[in-house]
Amino acid sequence: MLSVLLEERNEIAAFSYPYKVKRDLIWGYLNQRLPNPVSARFLEIQDKLFWSETLENGIVDVADIPCRDRIALWQGDITRLNADAVVNAANNRLLGCFIPHHKCIDNVIHSRAGVQVRLDCSKIMGAQGEKEPSGCAKITRAYNLPSKYIIHTVGPMVGRKVTDEDRRVLRGCYISSLNLAKEMRLESIAFCCISTGIFGFPNDEAAAVAVGAVKQWLMENDYPIRVIFDVFLDKDLAIYREILDNV
Repeated sequence: MLSVLLEERNEIAAFSYPYKVKRDLIWGYLNQRLPNPVSARFLEIQDKLFWSETLENGIVDVADIPCRDRIALWQGDITRLNADAVVNAANNRLLGCFIPHHKCIDNVIHSRAGVQVRLDCSKIMGAQGEKEPSGCAKITRAYNLPSKYIIHTVGPMVGRKVTDEDRRVLRGCYISSLNLAKEMRLESIAFCCISTGIFGFPNDEAAAVAVGAVKQWLMENDYPIRVIFDVFLDKDLAIYREILDNV
């Protein structure tokens, strides 16, 4: 796999490097790789590596996460969840993060699912002919993740302060994702903390919008779906616990 990536870049193979160095090279090169076709042999090697890593990381069954009123809260790596769909906080190109080794959720999800996701997103964007509007949602297969699908949604990028439009768009991310999940007849969906981090939406206000949007959608839709709020940071866990305990 590394040999193919190096050949694409007209670089010399460095197989004397330790395994971790070689694995980091693969990660970085895949981040930078444009959505160009790959061979069946490349996909076979990639999928064998990525799926073995998925199993090594451990798959978390969403059915085992305590749930109240169809809503669950879980702290950890969203790429470990076997929800029918995990939600990716994407950018408006919808092609994933091109910054090598960046720790954003967009990079993590694409990097662990495989190059097929970028290829699928490229086809979607090519057919669409324009950047992805904020607050909407698209779906691809999840390939080497334990989930079946990835729902990609573009949240608002906040300026100096949060505006009503920012709140409307963020709410739209959750509603659009749930509508798409219903359309696909999915039984579970896991949301990351959309638009927090580098997009600048304050964590507490983003969580309030998220819970409010999901609660209202569940009340308005007689559809049996389990919604998991996935958090990574301790502060987000505390924020969501407080909100969910008081709604």
